[in-house]
Amino acid sequence: MSPPPNKPNLQEIYERFAETYEANRALFDMSDVLNDFMSRLDVSKGRVLDLGCGAGEPFARSFLEKDWEVVGVDFSKKMLELAHRYAPRMHTLYADMTEVEFPADSFDAITCIYTLFHVPFTRHPDLFAKFQRWLRPGGKALFTYATKEYTGQVEFTGTKEFMGQHLFYSHTTPDKLHEQLVQAGLSVEASDLREIGGETFLWVVAARPLSPVWTP
Repeated sequence: MSPPPNKPNLQEIYERFAETYEANRALFDMSDVLNDFMSRLDVSKGRVLDLGCGAGEPFARSFLEKDWEVVGVDFSKKMLELAHRYAPRMHTLYADMTEVEFPADSFDAITCIYTLFHVPFTRHPDLFAKFQRWLRPGGKALFTYATKEYTGQVEFTGTKEFMGQHLFYSHTTPDKLHEQLVQAGLSVEASDLREIGGETFLWVVAARPLSPVWTP
């Protein structure tokens, strides 16, 4: 999607966010979400993909502290510069998460925090299919999803103000989201509304089953 004339695109906005990152990094405590996700993983050490990794914390850094191999993808060069400071052992890729590719069965876990809802929801099924392909059997993905609790609408595609910037958001209903995940060959393990930093989003854990998911 092209930005309207004279308005910055999402990539430019996140370059600006990097400049004020230090002042805002403590606003969002995700330790409960992180601990819950790690407790669900079948391996104590493996390989994780962090899509939209930003500055590499808290998720990438926490996995690194547990001796996981971490691959981070982000389209903001300035955010990746911060990641080299906060998560220096993370392998970083400067790329759009909707375009990056990896071999099948590459990861034990995938995280996609506060980023998926910036992609039009009509493109989410393609990403979920990639999640299923990239995950090893039994691997799990954690992502944040916008709902009416945040946008005020059951389905939404448009912009909302965040930290003085107008960001693009897009989501369908939780029921349709779950259908998309199942159609992609993933099972929904958890789907919980959580308020963090004054914002309410749906936090979803989806798993690639050890055996294929049957769909009628």
